[in-house]
Amino acid sequence: MPSYKELIARKDELDKRIEEMRHTEAKEALATIKQLIDTFGFTSQQVFPWKPEEKKKVEAKYYDPESGASWTGRGKPPKWIEGKDRSQYEIKTTPVIDYSAPLDEKNPFPVQ
Repeated sequence: MPSYKELIARKDELDKRIEEMRHTEAKEALATIKQLIDTFGFTSQQVFPWKPEEKKKVEAKYYDPESGASWTGRGKPPKWIEGKDRSQYEIKTTPVIDYSAPLDEKNPFPVQ
């Protein structure tokens, strides 16, 4: 029966051989892939499809009911709001809670 040290030495030798074979076969696979891409004229989008990252859309904070235009509050203000009181164009986003409504008895977290 082989000793522990002998088994470790064999394992190290096998690990080296595995890495060498992996490196050799990876080179061959890459050469095959490059040859197929050249032959058929594939693009990088066809080989590695991806979708460009979509830009996050910022919610509008101001709205002009006359023109229907909106503004996020970022960047230079548009002409319709320039020099005017912005509070009259604000879009109200705070939720309205009706405290006079009857309580829901099934709700484990009633509003106090």
